[in-house]
Amino acid sequence: MTNKYTDIINFDKNHVWHPYTSMSNPLPSYVVDTAEGVHINLKSGEKLIDGMSSWWSVLHGYNRPELNNAITSQLSKVAHVMFGGFTHEPAVELVRKLVSLSPEGLDKVFISDSGSVSVEVAMKMAIQYWQSKGQANKHKMMTVRNGYHGDTFAAMSVCDPVTGMHQIFDNVLMKNIFAPAPSIMFDELWHEREMEPLTALFAEHHQELAAFIIEPIVQGTGGMRFYHPNYIKSVRALCDQYNVLFIADEIATGLGRTGKLFACEWAEISPDIMCLGKTLTGGYLSLAATLCSTEIAETISNGEASCFMHGPTFMGNPLACSVANASIDLLLQNDWQSQVKQIETWFKQHLIQLAEHDRVNNIRVLGSIAVVETHQAVNVATIQKHFVEQGVWIRPFGKLIYMMPPLVISEAQITALIKAIATALPHDDYFIE
Repeated sequence: MTNKYTDIINFDKNHVWHPYTSMSNPLPSYVVDTAEGVHINLKSGEKLIDGMSSWWSVLHGYNRPELNNAITSQLSKVAHVMFGGFTHEPAVELVRKLVSLSPEGLDKVFISDSGSVSVEVAMKMAIQYWQSKGQANKHKMMTVRNGYHGDTFAAMSVCDPVTGMHQIFDNVLMKNIFAPAPSIMFDELWHEREMEPLTALFAEHHQELAAFIIEPIVQGTGGMRFYHPNYIKSVRALCDQYNVLFIADEIATGLGRTGKLFACEWAEISPDIMCLGKTLTGGYLSLAATLCSTEIAETISNGEASCFMHGPTFMGNPLACSVANASIDLLLQNDWQSQVKQIETWFKQHLIQLAEHDRVNNIRVLGSIAVVETHQAVNVATIQKHFVEQGVWIRPFGKLIYMMPPLVISEAQITALIKAIATALPHDDYFIE
């Protein structure tokens, strides 16, 4: 290795604090040089098939000319301008697209700069809505266990207190209400008994509830769990019955990942508020959106403050909005339904070989998401090294080795990802007993 490469590695290890890792004993970091299509190319020479879409955000693959052109074209006009008092065509066009594509009734859009912030915005909207209606007592959130909604403070307060990774902040977080996680999985037989605990909690707490928030159909970081669409349909009915707003966190599931454009469509319902992020720009720039009904927006606007009390500096960034518009156009042009269905078929065909392995507890697939759940937790450092040596990039956590690749992945590349998992399973040192 060159001296420059060694310097990058050493300086990174000593000074750069990466997510979910220790500074005193950090997990290894691999130096990226370039990326193209579904490949991430390392400075050390390895060419890795990306099974993670860079934390679920890179929808169409890396270095797409259509997305590059959208950014460079906008760059020659204006890279950023404050959104207070100004507007611009990329933001207006993005909102036009989102209103047109999203579930019915979501006609107002607040653009922010990250998924966690879009959740904060949604929660603030719900609280300010009831405040504006003279019901300040309705200020708590209800959610389900095994959920994950982000790492900022309000978002942490609706993550699972144990699996949501934020239990060390428990003493300073908002105290919200947690229902049992959905227990009937996506393809299992539905029974109305599933809703009895949640119904009881609505009956007990509805007078203090501003909103119910959930990740529709797929609980992501809380366990990669795929649950029954009827659960969401029943939640919508309970929110209506008890006068509670329904927030759908579609940050991970929005824009096609589950086989529907939005996961709420599996239950044929519309939320009152919906959060989008991750794939919104095709993985190019950080951008998020919180959509809400006209009734919510007008109630807040006619309330005591006469406006919604939030305003991120980089809200409506023109570069991010431009590439988001290009990414949505590309999604619709590429027949995304066929892309996702094909990926789902390949996963189901090729993952079956792992189902009988002694170390495997469960295999599940929905849309372009595939999960191999093991009996033991993974040793991230050792199994990650194995995956790099196998020419793939998979970033497991807990007992979950999961994949959510770019939509342009091929069958051969999917089989390479699965082969890397298969060859990892026999190694005891890749798992924590």
